[in-house]
Amino acid sequence: LTPFSASEEMRSTWQGKAGRSPLQALYESDQFEQSSLQAVHQQRREMLSNVCSRYTRKRRLLRPDDLRHLVVDDAHGLLYCYVPKVACTNWKRVMMVLTGQGKYQDPLEIPAHEAHVPSNLRTLSEYSVPEINSRLRSYLKFVFVREPFERLVSAYRNKFTLSYNTAFHKRYGTKIIRRHRREPSERALERGDDVRFEEFVYYLLDPRTQQEEPFNEHWERVHSLCHPCIIHYDVVGKYETLAEDANYILQLVGADTSVKFPASSKTTRTTDDMTAQFFQDISPFYQRRLFNLYKMDYLLFNYSIPSYLRIR
Repeated sequence: LTPFSASEEMRSTWQGKAGRSPLQALYESDQFEQSSLQAVHQQRREMLSNVCSRYTRKRRLLRPDDLRHLVVDDAHGLLYCYVPKVACTNWKRVMMVLTGQGKYQDPLEIPAHEAHVPSNLRTLSEYSVPEINSRLRSYLKFVFVREPFERLVSAYRNKFTLSYNTAFHKRYGTKIIRRHRREPSERALERGDDVRFEEFVYYLLDPRTQQEEPFNEHWERVHSLCHPCIIHYDVVGKYETLAEDANYILQLVGADTSVKFPASSKTTRTTDDMTAQFFQDISPFYQRRLFNLYKMDYLLFNYSIPSYLRIR
């Protein structure tokens, strides 16, 4: 496949039927007052653009493999880059409602596991090069992000502390324990179901890890999954303002008013205080190295260095 024109794409904005971007069209309409939310999203785009221009010296071309996380909704002209551990199950449910031609009505009626079945949603990598370029130029593109270490701890808790995630225990847990635990028991080597957070950090920082294969999507950096310095995102939603940002996007694309983003009801969600507890036992040396690993996500999406880190 021919690479896609990054420079052309960077100049692109979502074009509506009248040739205006949806943001312009919305600002001119009566349905949406000029709001602080619009200003917030403008600031996020500007921050992203400034950081990209500062840190990205040479812009490379997109490859088909870079587009596997971009879910396509041709009916509403929408591209969504999904990031695991940032409400991506609920966003995939919503995308199934939007693209389902009436098959689905309520996102919460769709079982979580069904939202992750690859054949239920099309990704941009499945299209031809001309179709890809056309959609990158003309569709509304959005991504949701989260405080990087909070997302990382959420991934660790979900994949390594829950008994039902045996596939992750076998696939990653056994390797982590073998390499990063002194004198592991036979049981731990076989099952891989008791990985400590400290061991997980050592695994992420081990040069062999990324030499052997890319990071799993649950702990891969957002800039590596969604390429925000190559793909010009119209909306950068944040987990911290999930409900408002989700509603804003659904209004932007003119989704049916019956389509609602599911309200969060989880009481087990990873918080800043919980994340701080996980980092208590990580030495300042490894805290700094881990921060440097995720530094671009902190910069691109304007998250400050966590106060609990001892790296100053």
